[in-house]
Parts: sequence; structure tokens; C-alpha cells
Amino acid sequence: MSLENKLDTIFNLYLQHGNEDYIGESLSQTNHMIQAAMLAEDELQGPEIVLAALFHDIGQLVKKTEQIGNFGNKNHEKIGYDFLINTGFTYPIPDLVFNHVKAKRYLTYKYPEYQSNLTLASQQTLLAQGGPMTQFEAEEFESDPLFQNSLKIRNYDDNAKDPDKIVKDINYFRTLCYNFMVQSELSS
Repeated sequence: MSLENKLDTIFNLYLQHGNEDYIGESLSQTNHMIQAAMLAEDELQGPEIVLAALFHDIGQLVKKTEQIGNFGNKNHEKIGYDFLINTGFTYPIPDLVFNHVKAKRYLTYKYPEYQSNLTLASQQTLLAQGGPMTQFEAEEFESDPLFQNSLKIRNYDDNAKDPDKIVKDINYFRTLCYNFMVQSELSS
């Protein structure tokens, strides 16, 4: 698959399904994911973190599978991970996408008050995602080399829900993704 075809595959999802409501929130899927990427940019994160923030919920756009009530695709983090791998992305972007749900489960274990600060939709999906981690799961997650960056993606996700936020055009991120993929191919 050519680079342009990969980009079309990814960004057509945003065009085709991204304007749907963001599962129980008052903004669209695309708006939410762009806000997350912009938050990463605001913190001067590199393209891997910005793109992981942009793609963190791409599993909600890929295909409609078993639903969590009205709150989106069950296992969207795994769907997103598989989609990104199949589109040619390598570590760490797909792994960070996968880990953003682990990070929510971790934070609710480590900081019980975190759960009460989640939106209603996020609280509902947490239950379907396994609820707070166990101590063993939390310790295992803390040893993951992507642990800190996974928490960053989660933070961007949690704070990217402003229905009045003016966001960058999705094509800005397509260009960022193109440049990243070209650089990645040159490096390999």
C-alpha cells in the first residue's frame, strides 16, 4: 500500500465517521481527537505523541462492533491498535493508542477520586473496560516503558472535551502524519 493510500485509509475515517457524536459527550469524534492532539502540541510533544493523541479513539471510527450501550465500540483500543499496525504504524503509536484505556483503569485504581472526575460516558465505559486495575495489573503497567506517555495520552483524552473549542483542520494532521511516515521510512 502506498503512503498516499495509507493516509487516505486513515483520514477518510475521520471524514466518513468523525462527525458522529462522541459517545455521550457534546462534541464530535473528530473534534475530540483533534483537541487531544492539540493539547499534546501545546506541551511541545513530538509527532509520535501528537499522532497517538490524534488516533487514540480511532477504533471508534474503524468499524461498528459490539457496542457498550450508547458509548461506542467495545475494545476500541484493540481495534485502533490493530488498524494502525495494519496501516503500517509501528511502536510506539499503536501501543499508546492501546494503552489509553489501561491508563484510565490505572488512574482509577491509584487515585479513586479520579473516577468521580470522569464524565458520565467515561465512567460508564470504564465498567465495560474492566473497572479499576488490580494491584498486580497496576504494578505491571507501571513497569511498561510507555507508562508515562500512556498517562499523557489519557490526560489529553480527558481534557479534550470542550464543545466550544476551535480546532485545527484535520488536513493539518494529515500533513503531520505524512511527514512523520516519510521520516520513519527513511529511518528504517
